[in-house]
Amino acid sequence: MSNGNESCMLGNGSSGFMSCLILLWEEWVGVGHLEDYLSYLEYLLWVFTPLAIVFILPFLIVILLYLSILFLHVYKHKNQLREAYSNNLWDGARKTLATLWDGHGAIWHGYEIHGLEKIPDEGAALIVYYHGAIPIDYYYFLANVIIQKGRTCHSVADHFLFKVPVCLPVCVCVCVCVCVSAGFKLLLEVFSVIHGPQEECVKALRSGHLLGISPGGVREALFSDETYPLLWGKRKGFAQVAIDSQVPVIPMFTQNVREGFRSLGTLKCFRWLYERFRFLAPVYGGFPVKFRTFLGDPIPYDPKLNAAELAEKVHEAVQALIDQHQKIPGNILRALLERFHRRPKEA
Repeated sequence: MSNGNESCMLGNGSSGFMSCLILLWEEWVGVGHLEDYLSYLEYLLWVFTPLAIVFILPFLIVILLYLSILFLHVYKHKNQLREAYSNNLWDGARKTLATLWDGHGAIWHGYEIHGLEKIPDEGAALIVYYHGAIPIDYYYFLANVIIQKGRTCHSVADHFLFKVPVCLPVCVCVCVCVCVSAGFKLLLEVFSVIHGPQEECVKALRSGHLLGISPGGVREALFSDETYPLLWGKRKGFAQVAIDSQVPVIPMFTQNVREGFRSLGTLKCFRWLYERFRFLAPVYGGFPVKFRTFLGDPIPYDPKLNAAELAEKVHEAVQALIDQHQKIPGNILRALLERFHRRPKEA
């Protein structure tokens, strides 16, 4: 028997009890320096647990979306005797879900919206916004429009949103497969989300609706970073839509939106995968940073402006909101501390 075990047999008091157990375990399994292995394991847990958390949190948003779908299906079946897609049928559902998202924004991000009075109570307008890694700020904005304005804002989304996976596996005690392809379609229909043909956008605006669009889209979501560049390229279709509809354009930006969620799209490998295979870069975060949405002054319809000129004017307006309200580069710790400031931080 080793010297260590002999000392255990002699007895060193209660303080050495655990050390003796470790020594006996090492002797029994034939593994030396078990304490070193345990220390290494503790180090790995300390390093990788925070990393796991920041990659898991974005899935909570996905779960919330699927819970929204489930609610709509329950609501739909409860009201089978009423017309399937009438405005009255879904008005209560929209308001309930808007309250849910508004509560999430208030609790998790201390969400504020400034300039909501610039959204008209009646009539059409095109809202152009900066696209975060996950546009959760836009969801909060839609909720506020429904609750405070009593209006539904139509939205333009990327094609991939209309091609969600057929099923989402959920494991409780047994594996239950929840089919969501039709459910996601229902969610998009109830909240008037379209995939963006100019004709459909013009039709919505000419019908007197609000319409929200992000010219940067998925590219801006994935490849923009904490310096908040606008990645619009030469896109001007949104401007042509505003001209054809003869409606004002309202710029919008949310402070710290990229500190809430960030994308790994800035890494060259993920950029290559997207360009080659349309593989979406992973998103991480879910940090409870301060969100403040700012709406700029409406840019009125001007028949003298062509699409390229109007697009440039809107680009400058959104950039001005970023310059005024966002400290560059964005910082997650600073954005967390801003939860304790009542007034917006000026750049």
